[in-house]
Amino acid sequence: MHKIVYFILLFIVTALNAQTKMSIAEAKALKEKVKTHAIETKTISSDFTQFKHLDFLSNDIVTTGKLAFKTPNTVKWEYVKPFKYSVVFKNEKLYINDEGNKSNIDIGSSEQFKKLNNLIVSSVKGDMFDDSEFIINYYKKQGNSEVHFSPKDKKLEKYIKVFYITFNPEGDVVEVKMIEPSNDYTKIVFTNRILNSSLPDEVFAH
Repeated sequence: MHKIVYFILLFIVTALNAQTKMSIAEAKALKEKVKTHAIETKTISSDFTQFKHLDFLSNDIVTTGKLAFKTPNTVKWEYVKPFKYSVVFKNEKLYINDEGNKSNIDIGSSEQFKKLNNLIVSSVKGDMFDDSEFIINYYKKQGNSEVHFSPKDKKLEKYIKVFYITFNPEGDVVEVKMIEPSNDYTKIVFTNRILNSSLPDEVFAH
């Protein structure tokens, strides 16, 4: 169960140095670019490096793995090092493979898990611009765009204080960071990101 929580607390960005708040026009242009890009994105495959920062540890916990996404809402997070662990969100179910020990959870019977799945899909694609769900602030940072999402949902607030998503100039998600209420955080950096390549169903096997 602790690994499920570890996975759920997956999300988002880097330190706040050298950032400037966007104008209303700049924020609108970014939203339009990212939403258009998200609509056009049918599949995503990417390597990732995850940094888990805990105040009581002197060094971050670093894990590496691969992400696969297929429209409309199938996502696989596969951790490769230092342990093998994968989670697949597919057909309203969460499939877990913990070094060969397999289990699954019916997401469809839980509004909280359904919201989590939608959140993961939106985060992966970068299209989270929902003012009814988040307080959103837009920044320019070191040639990229950084958007801060603070959940309005009180249940979600128990796990997530704020999300940061960093977009490159093309509108791709390059970094995600999630800060917890304790101010510990999880940061994920994406590399070797490939869009709209053929991803057979075998990739999401569980």
